[in-house]
Formats: sequence, C-alpha cells, structure tokens
Amino acid sequence: MNFEDLHERLRQEVLRRIDSGLLTGSQLARQVGFQQAHISNFLNRRRSLSMEGLDRVLAALSLKIENILPLEISATAESSDDITESIPVVSHSALLEMQVVPASSIFETLRVPASQLYAHQPRTTQQRVGWQRFLAVRIDVDQAAPMEPILTPGCVVVVDRHYNSLAPYRSQQPSLYAVRSGHLIFRYVSFEENRLILRPYQLRYPVLLQQVAPGDSPSSQILGRVCMVLNEV
Repeated sequence: MNFEDLHERLRQEVLRRIDSGLLTGSQLARQVGFQQAHISNFLNRRRSLSMEGLDRVLAALSLKIENILPLEISATAESSDDITESIPVVSHSALLEMQVVPASSIFETLRVPASQLYAHQPRTTQQRVGWQRFLAVRIDVDQAAPMEPILTPGCVVVVDRHYNSLAPYRSQQPSLYAVRSGHLIFRYVSFEENRLILRPYQLRYPVLLQQVAPGDSPSSQILGRVCMVLNEV
C-alpha cells in the first residue's frame, strides 16, 4: 500500500461518516483547522493532503493509521521467538452452531502469534464463556461485496466469539461483527427499538433491520467481533 492508497482509504472513511450523518465537511474543516474548500478538494480527489494534514484528519476522527489499513496478517510474518496459537478454519455452520468445534469439522488451521491474538480484549455474556473463542471462516463473493474493501472475496475472517457486546471496541469507530441472520453475514451493528440495525460499508447495499424477540438479548444474534482479516494464508 502506497501513500496514495492511504489517502483513498482515509477519503472513503470520511465520506462514509458524512453519508451516515456522523460528520459534515464543515465540521471536519473546523476540527483540523483547514478551509472548508481544502477539505472539499480532498474529498473530491482534486487535492491530496500533506503528511501533516493526513495526521490532523486522523486525529480529528480519533483514528490511527492502522485503523484504516486492511486488517491483514501474513502467516509468514510470525516471529521465531513468539509463541503461536492455532485458529481453526471451519464451515459457516460450525461458526453459527457449535460451541466447541471437533477436530473432524476443522478444514485447516492458522498459526498466529499469541501475543497479537490475545491483545484483543473480550466482552461477552456468561453463557459464552465456555465457547471456543477464536474461529475463522472463508467468505464468498456475496458476503464480501457489502463490506468491500474491508472484506474481499476469498479472505479468511477471524471472529472473536467472546466479544458479542454492542459497545464499540474502539471509541468512535464501528466494530464489524459476524451476525446470525438466517445465515452468516458481516455488518456494522447497532440496536434500536428491539431491532438490530445491520449496516454495510458499501452504500449501494441496503441497511437490514432484524427484530429481536421480547426477552431475548441482541447479543444472542451476534456471533462475535471480526478481529482479523487475512488476505493471504
């Protein structure tokens, strides 16, 4: 990824927040101390930001560079002196239904540095404590399309099933969840008026509303938080 790619991912994130009603161009201009025309030119690809300008926009959005980079980890990037952990790659139905996945249902395993894996903080209900925490699945074109470029066809998604809380994992940044919606889907999730609101990244796809039955917890329909996306394994 080069400097221009970084600009484009930041531009997409700003536009997504504007389209979602979370931000306006004038608000962003005030926060970073730029003229509104400067921000407008950036958003319309007529002008690039300097490195300092990019840092100021990231700070205004409470983001770090790693927050807008693809959530990738290379299987060959393991440190030789770091303890690794095996993550099972399983079927979608196993992720949906199985609390603990037997060896016969594992397609393959990923080796991930344990220090990186367990840096992710859990936040779950007591009923989920006994569930196998990290599982991975490969996703298809239809699952990836609403979330591109966050997810791409054929990538492997690692799900932390000990994080099914709707509290944002990072302040002012939506969390991406694996959700039970008749089948397995991946969306940004919020909860209002007894309904889960499932938002895609790509605005050409509809926002889905999923009713939560009286007495049920919205967290019961959330399989877990996407904590890693691997484009190469």
